Amino acid sequence: MRELREDGGSAASRVARRAVCVCVPARDEEERLPRLLAALAAQSLPGSIKVAICLNNTSDRSAEVVEEAQRRHRGRLDMRCEIRAFPAALAHAGSARAAAMSLGLEGLAPNAVLVTTDADTRPPPGWLAANLAAIRTGDEIVGGRLVLDEEEALSPELLEGRRLWDRYWDAVRRIEDEVDPDPSDPPPRHGDHTGASLAMSVDLYLRAGGVPLLPTGEDRALVAAAQAAGGRLMHPASVWTRVSARRDGRAEGGMAEMMRAMEETARRGERLTAPALSHWRERASWRRAMRERRLSVAELIAAENALPPMPHDADLATIGAAP
Repeated sequence: MRELREDGGSAASRVARRAVCVCVPARDEEERLPRLLAALAAQSLPGSIKVAICLNNTSDRSAEVVEEAQRRHRGRLDMRCEIRAFPAALAHAGSARAAAMSLGLEGLAPNAVLVTTDADTRPPPGWLAANLAAIRTGDEIVGGRLVLDEEEALSPELLEGRRLWDRYWDAVRRIEDEVDPDPSDPPPRHGDHTGASLAMSVDLYLRAGGVPLLPTGEDRALVAAAQAAGGRLMHPASVWTRVSARRDGRAEGGMAEMMRAMEETARRGERLTAPALSHWRERASWRRAMRERRLSVAELIAAENALPPMPHDADLATIGAAP
């Protein structure tokens, strides 16, 4: 295992200057990492920004790229990079994100903030500041909205599919806000809480038990564990990041696979389908009834996970369309 580190002084002085660390898992990302690191260096937060990177099972020049970026952004990014070769059974997103978060924990106080993102994102300058502004008590889980990077090639099919899904989820959230409003996550809000933009305090992260070692869905599992540990999930409109529109992603079952499937469906002339909004109204009513029974968050999550999946019985193009 090889470690790259820029000396930022003692642990105490680093905590005093900076109460946030950006944690990044990466695998064969030599082309994407420079853009992410440049975007982090351009954040509006003053002073040095701590960044923890786990390069897992990497065969390209990612390590050299990180070293070059470390020199380029010296004094602005306080970077640590750990190179790991996980065995085949653990060579997945869960292990890599957990390792990046563990690296980022070092030198941080319990009330400091961990923000995780992916190597193929390009956050806007206010991203970190918006995350920190959203965390007031230390029990917040902050999800960031995902926006396709406008600097990448975006096919008409992909843009149209994304527009339809955005419209659909806006309609779903309006139903939820009407039937089962959450005071800690008021509108206007988005609905994304993925590893591309997810923030919580060190204390809440440790109470949640860290990132589950799952091959896919580790970010959603972390959110559920943090909620069960007392965290309040929120989706402020001010928190967002750009994500890659690539179709050859690194994570099994990740966003790249979903975008590729959406694009291919459209090109075959097939319709995109989704659960009718009536199912979401029924689900919101069910959640409200469960809350009135005073179930714990963990019990509510377990009960909802045990429900059968909603049928995709409606044409996405017609849902939420103006009459």
